[in-house]
Amino acid sequence: MNSYCLNCKSEISYNYCPHCGQKTSTHRYSIKHFLEHDLIHGIWHVDKGILFTLKELFTRPGHSIREYIQGKRVNYFSFVTLILLLLTLTAMLTPYVHVKVSDLVSPQSRAMMNSMEEYMTAHPKQVLIISIPIYSLFSFLWFRKSGVNFSEHLVLNSYRVIPELIVGLIISALTIFYSNTTVLALLYFGVLSTFSFTYSIWIYYQFFSAYTYTRKILLLRSAMVPITYLLLPVIIGFLFGVLKHMFTGNLNH
Repeated sequence: MNSYCLNCKSEISYNYCPHCGQKTSTHRYSIKHFLEHDLIHGIWHVDKGILFTLKELFTRPGHSIREYIQGKRVNYFSFVTLILLLLTLTAMLTPYVHVKVSDLVSPQSRAMMNSMEEYMTAHPKQVLIISIPIYSLFSFLWFRKSGVNFSEHLVLNSYRVIPELIVGLIISALTIFYSNTTVLALLYFGVLSTFSFTYSIWIYYQFFSAYTYTRKILLLRSAMVPITYLLLPVIIGFLFGVLKHMFTGNLNH
């Protein structure tokens, strides 16, 4: 049992903090803790603090998530529940949406896409969820000296996608009343993509600012996480093309 509360720093001697009510048994994140506690708890329980959590994610995301991972959790809404809630709202809007993301891609751009890029364009929400462990791997590799484990990177990147889901939900809601594909393409591929990229840098920069990185190194590594992710489909598409060409060439000979 802790001698002080990780959330408010008050002295404690029982299972709950007498000042803020947080449980004293806050553990460091691990795969076991993630599966047994957060996933099950996130599905079956709705915690308080959704407005506070959203405010923190849009004003001081990296600092707040680091504090959450380190034990300051009583005021935060479960990231699992919040993601499921946003996906549910998106699914509810889908029958009323008149313009899909794939409709916003020009024929010239579509002709230049590889199969992976086509899938990413056709299923943006699924790709965003799939991106969580991929982003977590890249952030873990770029910031491996911080000592933050992979499960904690999963928490960090789970919270990272929430503002992007919210902005995407707003754009989807807009398509119910507005169908100008030129403007919508600008919003999705311009505004949302720019927001996602800059927000990722901001969140990593804040989160890892408490560790022993100089500002230049911190900014560079924060930028390299989304850059690496953006280059991934190009690299995979290139390697797939090379292997396909080699395989086809061997068959012809």
